[in-house]
Amino acid sequence: MEQSLTLAEIQDFKGKYPKQIWSLFFSEMWERFSFYGMRGMLIFFMISQLKFGDEQANLQYGATQAFVYAFTFVGGIFADKILGFRKSLFWGGLLMIIGSLILATNPHQFFFLGIAFTVVGTGFFKPNISTMVGKLYKNGDSRTDAGFSLFYAGINLGALLGGYLCIAIGKGEMLADIIPENSRWNVAFGLAAFVMIISLVNFIFTQRSLGPIGIQPQKMNTDGSFQPLEKWKEYSVYLLSLIFVPLIIVMISVPQYTDYFMWTVGPLTLIYLFFEMTKVTSAERKKLWAALVFIMFSIVFWGIYEQSGGSLSIFAAQNLNKDLFGLDPNGVNNSGGAFFIIFLAPLVGLLWIWLSKRRLEPNTLIKFGLGFIFLGLGYYVLFATRFFADLQGVTSLNIFTIALLVITFGELCLSPIGLSIMTKLSTEKLQGMMMGMWFLASAYGQYVAGIIGANMATAKEGSSKLDVLLAYTNGYKQLGIYALIAGIVLILISPMVKKLMQEVH
Repeated sequence: MEQSLTLAEIQDFKGKYPKQIWSLFFSEMWERFSFYGMRGMLIFFMISQLKFGDEQANLQYGATQAFVYAFTFVGGIFADKILGFRKSLFWGGLLMIIGSLILATNPHQFFFLGIAFTVVGTGFFKPNISTMVGKLYKNGDSRTDAGFSLFYAGINLGALLGGYLCIAIGKGEMLADIIPENSRWNVAFGLAAFVMIISLVNFIFTQRSLGPIGIQPQKMNTDGSFQPLEKWKEYSVYLLSLIFVPLIIVMISVPQYTDYFMWTVGPLTLIYLFFEMTKVTSAERKKLWAALVFIMFSIVFWGIYEQSGGSLSIFAAQNLNKDLFGLDPNGVNNSGGAFFIIFLAPLVGLLWIWLSKRRLEPNTLIKFGLGFIFLGLGYYVLFATRFFADLQGVTSLNIFTIALLVITFGELCLSPIGLSIMTKLSTEKLQGMMMGMWFLASAYGQYVAGIIGANMATAKEGSSKLDVLLAYTNGYKQLGIYALIAGIVLILISPMVKKLMQEVH
């Protein structure tokens, strides 16, 4: 592999974006296609094909997603210490392809096996591309946020395509005359595998222009020369990740085990972080405390936001009509947010730049708080869908889509900032760990989302669609209130947290 470019040459780019960002964008786009395609199918497949009840499906969905994000934490640590970002990404992609191919072969029989491979694979793939994007910029480069916003739009292009196509094919809303009914789900899962292969091939070609970014960590000898890492360490990571597969199958198929896992891993991670915090300077420690505030609030945010893969998926299948251009409600629920982000992300990015030139840009904390307020308002719009329902309890996809639009504004205030604030607040040595904690917070959010969804699903064994509608919309109103409260609290404590962040803003 040629190391022709030095880091300084890469970071010294002219114009708005480094050229490497486009190929990383492309790899991540196809990976997200695969991921969101899978995400959109999970709950619908469990209920319609595996005949799970709503409550069970919500809990299992929450468990699956929680492990995906929990594994990004593990993957981040292995990448930092042993594999380097590139090998980690490649290995993860390979496992994701295997998982999707297993599901494409026989989703009814090997559901949990395929899912387990995908979970471990995503853990190795996901945290590392974002970290590499961060490394394309010098510290304090004001173009970094714009870069993350662009990268983020790529993620969403993938989410839009995968989120709509996979579920629509699986349900038979698309290509139904070409694909025989008994192989629709196979094709839908197979599509997720196919695009993942494109993502990996693209990454192989990208590596040439990345210079030293993402290569394996090396040991420095006393004379200043480097020695490569021992091979056995690398191979043991591969072996270990395969051993995790059967473990995850057990964990996902019995949600109680997930509970035990979540109750242990969070506290342990915090203890480890506090231990690492004893080794840094007091200024660095304050920044890490600030990062922790962001992490805690993001758990609340994702717990509410992530209903889209869980309870909203059931709501879309049962309670929504097709009054939006005849589109499939599940496809819209699964890809609508991504659709809005693609259009809004560049505009919001430009708005921040415009405001910052006039010194009016709200700081990261206020943006975070605004994220919650939009999220809460979006859930109020979801609650309002009940006023547009017919007597059968079927309501308007149009109103539902407006709710997605409002929620998307919330996500845009929070998510792209989250990634870059973690890189800014963490010390050099703890970079991967803090990224991991950010994803671990998402894991807890997903886990909480599953529990919230399951609690909303209890109102209705054998009840009518109208009762279902009322039960879910009441739940959404409650979530709206919680989100608004969280946003207000965050804005109120922002002066304190700002002190902890020091020069980072």
